[in-house]
Amino acid sequence: MSNAVIKIDQPTILKMKSYYSADSGAKVPPGAVFTAKSNGCTITAYKSGKVLFQGNRASEEAEKWSKPEQKTTKKPSKPLTVFSPPPNISTLSIIGSDEVGTGDFFGPITVVAAYVKKEQIQLLQELGVKDSKHLNDKQITSIAKDLLVTIPYSLLILHNEKYNQLQSTGMSQGKMKAILHNQAINKLYDKIAPEVPDGVLIDQFAEPAIYFKHINGHQYRTENTFFSTKAEGIHLAVAAASILARYSFLKEMDLLSVKAGMTLPKGAGAKVDEAAAAIIAKKGESTLKSLTKFHFANSQKAKKLAMKKKGF
Repeated sequence: MSNAVIKIDQPTILKMKSYYSADSGAKVPPGAVFTAKSNGCTITAYKSGKVLFQGNRASEEAEKWSKPEQKTTKKPSKPLTVFSPPPNISTLSIIGSDEVGTGDFFGPITVVAAYVKKEQIQLLQELGVKDSKHLNDKQITSIAKDLLVTIPYSLLILHNEKYNQLQSTGMSQGKMKAILHNQAINKLYDKIAPEVPDGVLIDQFAEPAIYFKHINGHQYRTENTFFSTKAEGIHLAVAAASILARYSFLKEMDLLSVKAGMTLPKGAGAKVDEAAAAIIAKKGESTLKSLTKFHFANSQKAKKLAMKKKGF
Protein backbone atom coordinates (compact mmCIF):
# COMPACT_ATOMS: atom_id res chain seq x y z
CA MET A 1 0.00 0.00 0.00
CA SER A 2 1.37 3.41 -0.99
CA ASN A 3 0.87 6.75 0.74
CA ALA A 4 0.85 10.35 -0.44
CA VAL A 5 0.52 13.57 1.55
CA ILE A 6 -0.24 17.03 0.19
CA LYS A 7 -0.70 20.41 1.86
CA ILE A 8 -3.62 22.57 0.68
CA ASP A 9 -5.71 25.48 1.90
CA GLN A 10 -9.05 25.22 3.66
CA PRO A 11 -11.21 26.33 0.67
CA THR A 12 -9.71 23.46 -1.34
CA ILE A 13 -10.37 21.03 1.51
CA LEU A 14 -14.03 22.10 1.45
CA LYS A 15 -14.10 21.50 -2.32
CA MET A 16 -12.63 18.06 -1.71
CA LYS A 17 -15.24 17.34 0.95
CA SER A 18 -18.01 18.18 -1.53
CA TYR A 19 -16.31 16.21 -4.32
CA TYR A 20 -16.03 13.05 -2.21
CA SER A 21 -19.36 13.50 -0.39
CA ALA A 22 -20.92 10.38 -1.91
CA ASP A 23 -17.94 8.29 -0.78
CA SER A 24 -17.42 9.85 2.64
CA GLY A 25 -17.16 7.73 5.76
CA ALA A 26 -19.35 8.06 8.81
CA LYS A 27 -16.44 8.09 11.30
CA VAL A 28 -14.04 11.03 11.11
CA PRO A 29 -10.67 10.74 12.90
CA PRO A 30 -9.77 13.35 15.55
CA GLY A 31 -8.54 16.56 13.95
CA ALA A 32 -9.91 15.61 10.52
CA VAL A 33 -12.43 17.45 8.36
CA PHE A 34 -13.58 14.35 6.48
CA THR A 35 -12.57 10.86 5.39
CA ALA A 36 -13.62 9.04 2.23
CA LYS A 37 -12.87 5.95 0.16
CA SER A 38 -12.69 6.59 -3.58
CA ASN A 39 -10.83 5.44 -6.67
CA GLY A 40 -8.96 2.70 -4.86
CA CYS A 41 -7.68 4.71 -1.90
CA THR A 42 -8.64 6.24 1.43
CA ILE A 43 -8.53 10.03 1.69
CA THR A 44 -8.32 11.80 5.06
CA ALA A 45 -8.22 15.61 5.19
CA TYR A 46 -7.08 17.33 8.39
CA LYS A 47 -7.83 20.80 9.77
CA SER A 48 -4.11 21.56 9.53
CA GLY A 49 -4.40 21.50 5.73
CA LYS A 50 -2.65 18.16 5.27
CA VAL A 51 -4.42 15.49 3.24
CA LEU A 52 -3.37 11.84 3.48
CA PHE A 53 -4.00 9.43 0.59
CA GLN A 54 -3.58 5.70 1.32
CA GLY A 55 -3.90 2.86 -1.18
CA ASN A 56 -2.58 1.53 -4.45
CA ARG A 57 -3.75 4.63 -6.35
CA ALA A 58 -2.79 7.16 -3.68
CA SER A 59 -0.37 9.13 -5.84
CA GLU A 60 -2.81 9.29 -8.75
CA GLU A 61 -5.62 10.58 -6.54
CA ALA A 62 -3.34 13.10 -4.79
CA GLU A 63 -2.25 14.50 -8.16
CA LYS A 64 -5.82 15.66 -8.84
CA TRP A 65 -5.47 18.16 -6.03
CA SER A 66 -1.76 18.96 -5.83
CA LYS A 67 -1.25 19.93 -9.49
CA PRO A 68 -4.17 22.37 -9.79
CA GLU A 69 -3.04 23.96 -6.53
CA GLN A 70 0.49 24.51 -7.89
CA LYS A 71 -0.88 26.03 -11.09
CA THR A 72 -3.12 28.39 -9.19
CA THR A 73 -0.15 29.56 -7.11
CA LYS A 74 1.90 30.30 -10.20
CA LYS A 75 -0.90 31.93 -12.20
CA PRO A 76 -3.50 33.37 -9.83
CA SER A 77 -4.78 35.64 -12.59
CA LYS A 78 -6.12 32.70 -14.59
CA PRO A 79 -9.07 31.20 -12.68
CA LEU A 80 -11.52 28.85 -14.38
CA THR A 81 -14.05 31.63 -14.96
CA VAL A 82 -14.15 30.89 -18.70
CA PHE A 83 -16.86 28.35 -17.92
CA SER A 84 -19.06 30.75 -15.95
CA PRO A 85 -22.43 31.40 -17.64
CA PRO A 86 -22.91 34.80 -19.29
CA PRO A 87 -25.24 37.31 -17.59
CA ASN A 88 -27.94 36.88 -20.27
CA ILE A 89 -27.97 33.08 -20.27
CA SER A 90 -31.55 32.88 -18.99
CA THR A 91 -32.74 34.40 -22.29
CA LEU A 92 -30.76 32.06 -24.59
CA SER A 93 -31.53 28.73 -26.25
CA ILE A 94 -29.73 26.28 -23.97
CA ILE A 95 -29.10 22.59 -23.38
CA GLY A 96 -29.26 22.04 -19.64
CA SER A 97 -28.20 18.88 -17.82
CA ASP A 98 -28.81 17.59 -14.33
CA GLU A 99 -28.83 14.30 -12.43
CA VAL A 100 -30.87 12.66 -9.67
CA GLY A 101 -30.20 9.77 -7.34
CA THR A 102 -26.54 10.28 -6.46
CA GLY A 103 -27.24 10.56 -2.73
CA ASP A 104 -29.92 7.86 -2.59
CA PHE A 105 -28.91 4.41 -1.34
CA PHE A 106 -31.71 2.71 -3.25
CA GLY A 107 -32.17 3.27 -6.96
CA PRO A 108 -30.10 4.30 -9.96
CA ILE A 109 -28.56 7.56 -11.08
CA THR A 110 -30.66 9.24 -13.76
CA VAL A 111 -29.18 11.97 -15.95
CA VAL A 112 -31.10 14.16 -18.39
CA ALA A 113 -30.00 16.75 -20.92
CA ALA A 114 -32.89 18.96 -22.08
CA TYR A 115 -33.02 21.59 -24.81
CA VAL A 116 -35.12 24.70 -24.28
CA LYS A 117 -35.29 27.31 -27.02
CA LYS A 118 -35.61 30.92 -26.00
CA GLU A 119 -39.06 30.98 -27.63
CA GLN A 120 -40.18 28.19 -25.23
CA ILE A 121 -39.10 29.82 -21.97
CA GLN A 122 -42.47 31.46 -21.30
CA LEU A 123 -44.30 28.21 -22.12
CA LEU A 124 -42.21 26.27 -19.62
CA GLN A 125 -42.91 28.89 -16.99
CA GLU A 126 -46.63 28.42 -17.63
CA LEU A 127 -46.19 24.65 -17.28
CA GLY A 128 -44.79 25.24 -13.80
CA VAL A 129 -41.18 24.32 -14.54
CA LYS A 130 -38.83 25.28 -11.70
CA ASP A 131 -36.23 23.72 -9.43
CA SER A 132 -37.43 20.14 -8.79
CA LYS A 133 -36.41 20.45 -5.13
CA HIS A 134 -39.41 22.76 -4.69
CA LEU A 135 -41.85 20.29 -6.25
CA ASN A 136 -43.44 17.20 -4.74
CA ASP A 137 -43.58 13.85 -6.54
CA LYS A 138 -47.12 14.43 -7.80
CA GLN A 139 -46.16 17.80 -9.31
CA ILE A 140 -42.99 16.29 -10.81
CA THR A 141 -45.03 13.60 -12.57
CA SER A 142 -47.59 16.06 -13.92
CA ILE A 143 -45.04 18.55 -15.27
CA ALA A 144 -42.76 15.82 -16.63
CA LYS A 145 -45.55 14.34 -18.75
CA ASP A 146 -46.00 17.74 -20.40
CA LEU A 147 -42.27 18.16 -20.93
CA LEU A 148 -41.95 14.75 -22.59
CA VAL A 149 -44.01 16.01 -25.54
CA THR A 150 -42.79 19.61 -25.50
CA ILE A 151 -38.98 19.66 -25.58
CA PRO A 152 -36.17 17.46 -26.94
CA TYR A 153 -34.28 15.58 -24.23
CA SER A 154 -31.85 12.71 -23.66
CA LEU A 155 -32.16 10.37 -20.68
CA LEU A 156 -29.50 7.99 -19.35
CA ILE A 157 -29.99 5.59 -16.43
CA LEU A 158 -27.07 4.05 -14.56
CA HIS A 159 -28.63 0.99 -12.93
CA ASN A 160 -27.34 -0.32 -9.63
CA GLU A 161 -25.62 -3.43 -11.00
CA LYS A 162 -23.55 -1.36 -13.43
CA TYR A 163 -22.92 1.35 -10.83
CA ASN A 164 -21.56 -1.20 -8.34
CA GLN A 165 -19.40 -2.82 -11.01
CA LEU A 166 -17.85 0.53 -11.99
CA GLN A 167 -17.38 1.53 -8.36
CA SER A 168 -15.62 -1.75 -7.59
CA THR A 169 -13.01 -0.93 -10.25
CA GLY A 170 -12.15 2.30 -8.44
CA MET A 171 -14.23 4.70 -10.53
CA SER A 172 -15.54 7.56 -8.42
CA GLN A 173 -19.15 8.66 -8.52
CA GLY A 174 -17.95 12.04 -9.81
CA LYS A 175 -16.40 10.41 -12.87
CA MET A 176 -19.53 8.36 -13.50
CA LYS A 177 -21.63 11.52 -13.41
CA ALA A 178 -19.29 13.39 -15.72
CA ILE A 179 -19.38 10.60 -18.30
CA LEU A 180 -23.17 10.37 -18.09
CA HIS A 181 -23.66 14.12 -18.47
CA ASN A 182 -21.32 14.21 -21.44
CA GLN A 183 -23.06 11.27 -23.14
CA ALA A 184 -26.52 12.76 -22.58
CA ILE A 185 -25.41 16.12 -23.99
CA ASN A 186 -23.83 14.48 -27.06
CA LYS A 187 -26.94 12.40 -27.72
CA LEU A 188 -29.10 15.51 -27.51
CA TYR A 189 -26.82 17.43 -29.88
CA ASP A 190 -27.34 14.60 -32.38
CA LYS A 191 -31.09 14.64 -31.81
CA ILE A 192 -31.55 18.37 -32.48
CA ALA A 193 -29.03 18.60 -35.37
CA PRO A 194 -28.56 20.58 -37.53
CA GLU A 195 -29.84 23.12 -34.98
CA VAL A 196 -27.10 24.35 -32.65
CA PRO A 197 -27.91 25.71 -29.16
CA ASP A 198 -26.46 28.97 -27.87
CA GLY A 199 -24.70 26.98 -25.17
CA VAL A 200 -24.74 24.16 -22.63
CA LEU A 201 -25.31 24.66 -18.91
CA ILE A 202 -24.31 21.85 -16.54
CA ASP A 203 -25.47 21.79 -12.95
CA GLN A 204 -22.01 21.87 -11.39
CA PHE A 205 -20.87 18.96 -9.22
CA ALA A 206 -17.12 19.36 -9.87
CA GLU A 207 -14.69 22.03 -10.98
CA PRO A 208 -14.61 22.28 -14.80
CA ALA A 209 -10.99 21.08 -14.93
CA ILE A 210 -11.93 17.95 -12.96
CA TYR A 211 -15.04 17.40 -15.11
CA PHE A 212 -13.04 17.50 -18.34
CA LYS A 213 -10.36 15.28 -16.83
CA HIS A 214 -13.05 12.71 -16.03
CA ILE A 215 -14.24 12.62 -19.65
CA ASN A 216 -10.79 12.65 -21.21
CA GLY A 217 -10.83 10.12 -24.05
CA HIS A 218 -14.48 10.80 -24.84
CA GLN A 219 -15.84 13.21 -27.43
CA TYR A 220 -16.78 16.47 -25.75
CA ARG A 221 -17.23 20.20 -26.31
CA THR A 222 -15.75 23.03 -24.30
CA GLU A 223 -16.93 25.98 -26.41
CA ASN A 224 -20.03 27.64 -24.93
CA THR A 225 -20.14 25.03 -22.17
CA PHE A 226 -20.96 26.58 -18.82
CA PHE A 227 -21.05 25.32 -15.23
CA SER A 228 -22.93 26.67 -12.24
CA THR A 229 -24.17 25.42 -8.91
CA LYS A 230 -27.93 25.81 -8.44
CA ALA A 231 -28.19 25.99 -12.23
CA GLU A 232 -31.94 25.17 -12.05
CA GLY A 233 -32.46 28.78 -11.02
CA ILE A 234 -30.29 30.15 -13.84
CA HIS A 235 -31.98 28.56 -16.86
CA LEU A 236 -35.20 26.59 -17.23
CA ALA A 237 -33.40 24.01 -19.38
CA VAL A 238 -31.63 22.72 -16.27
CA ALA A 239 -34.85 22.87 -14.25
CA ALA A 240 -36.60 20.85 -16.98
CA ALA A 241 -33.73 18.34 -17.02
CA SER A 242 -33.97 18.04 -13.25
CA ILE A 243 -37.72 17.35 -13.41
CA LEU A 244 -37.34 14.71 -16.13
CA ALA A 245 -34.46 13.06 -14.27
CA ARG A 246 -36.51 13.00 -11.07
CA TYR A 247 -39.53 11.58 -12.91
CA SER A 248 -37.39 8.78 -14.34
CA PHE A 249 -35.89 8.10 -10.92
CA LEU A 250 -39.36 7.80 -9.37
CA LYS A 251 -40.43 5.30 -12.04
CA GLU A 252 -37.28 3.25 -11.48
CA MET A 253 -37.88 3.28 -7.72
CA ASP A 254 -41.40 1.93 -8.30
CA LEU A 255 -39.95 -0.95 -10.32
CA LEU A 256 -37.33 -1.70 -7.68
CA SER A 257 -39.99 -1.57 -4.95
CA VAL A 258 -41.86 -4.35 -6.74
CA LYS A 259 -38.65 -6.39 -6.89
CA ALA A 260 -37.98 -5.75 -3.20
CA GLY A 261 -41.54 -6.57 -2.18
CA MET A 262 -41.83 -3.31 -0.27
CA THR A 263 -41.92 0.44 -0.87
CA LEU A 264 -38.32 1.59 -0.92
CA PRO A 265 -37.54 4.84 0.92
CA LYS A 266 -35.50 7.57 -0.70
CA GLY A 267 -32.35 9.15 0.68
CA ALA A 268 -29.80 7.50 2.94
CA GLY A 269 -31.20 7.91 6.45
CA ALA A 270 -32.38 5.61 9.23
CA LYS A 271 -35.52 4.50 7.36
CA VAL A 272 -33.28 3.33 4.54
CA ASP A 273 -31.19 1.25 6.97
CA GLU A 274 -34.34 -0.42 8.33
CA ALA A 275 -35.66 -1.21 4.86
CA ALA A 276 -32.27 -2.59 3.79
CA ALA A 277 -32.11 -4.81 6.87
CA ALA A 278 -35.58 -6.17 6.08
CA ILE A 279 -34.50 -6.99 2.53
CA ILE A 280 -31.42 -8.84 3.80
CA ALA A 281 -33.63 -10.86 6.15
CA LYS A 282 -36.20 -11.74 3.46
CA LYS A 283 -34.23 -11.94 0.23
CA GLY A 284 -30.54 -11.92 1.12
CA GLU A 285 -27.59 -9.62 0.66
CA SER A 286 -27.31 -10.25 -3.10
CA THR A 287 -30.79 -8.85 -3.65
CA LEU A 288 -29.96 -5.79 -1.58
CA LYS A 289 -26.86 -5.21 -3.69
CA SER A 290 -28.90 -5.28 -6.90
CA LEU A 291 -31.14 -2.52 -5.52
CA THR A 292 -28.53 -0.17 -4.06
CA LYS A 293 -25.30 1.75 -4.32
CA PHE A 294 -23.71 -0.93 -2.20
CA HIS A 295 -20.59 0.95 -1.12
CA PHE A 296 -22.68 3.44 0.88
CA ALA A 297 -22.33 3.11 4.66
CA ASN A 298 -26.00 2.03 4.78
CA SER A 299 -24.96 -1.49 3.71
CA GLN A 300 -22.93 -2.10 6.85
CA LYS A 301 -25.58 -0.50 9.05
CA ALA A 302 -28.24 -2.75 7.49
CA LYS A 303 -26.13 -5.87 8.03
CA LYS A 304 -25.72 -5.00 11.72
CA LEU A 305 -29.46 -4.37 12.10
CA ALA A 306 -30.28 -7.66 10.37
CA MET A 307 -27.90 -9.54 12.68
CA LYS A 308 -29.35 -7.79 15.72
CA LYS A 309 -32.87 -8.81 14.76
CA LYS A 310 -31.69 -12.41 14.46
CA GLY A 311 -30.43 -12.18 18.04
CA PHE A 312 -26.70 -12.10 17.28
